Amino acid sequence: MKHIFYGTMLFIMMGLFGCKSNEPLPVADNVDLERYSGKWYEIAAFPQRFQKGCACTSAEYQLTDKNYIRVINRCKKPDGWDEAEGKAFVQKGTGNAKLKVQFFWPFRGKYWIIGLDEDYKWALVGHPNRDYLWILSRTRDMDETTYQKILSMAEEKNFDTSRLKVTRHECREE
Repeated sequence: MKHIFYGTMLFIMMGLFGCKSNEPLPVADNVDLERYSGKWYEIAAFPQRFQKGCACTSAEYQLTDKNYIRVINRCKKPDGWDEAEGKAFVQKGTGNAKLKVQFFWPFRGKYWIIGLDEDYKWALVGHPNRDYLWILSRTRDMDETTYQKILSMAEEKNFDTSRLKVTRHECREE
């Protein structure tokens, strides 16, 4: 009986400490917030409760002079367009790659830019617990080669890319 208990504990400890998802999540070296500002289209994401029923999802980032970035998330739901406005705060000393986003005071979520095209055409955004992942693009569509490159990058960072759901963008914005 003791052997089963200790064997089970060893297995659990290996799972807790040997799991790749417990590794630190590397982020982009440096993010130019002026270049990052503007509209981004969600190409794929891990499904989240707050995005249930969404299509044509986009996010817009606007620099302010008030020590935060204005965030406007928008998507089409069956009953019409849905919009949420929030604020993003840069974590100092992170090259602007780690932000905390707040849609409801006082709660802030980690928004880490973990991959970024040198021309700011696409971005890979995640959370260090690896339960959140977004592939963003400046256009509604992304070529398959770029998409596969980003998937490989996410897998190298220990995200389970089988959880990604491609975002539909066939609706027209109003």
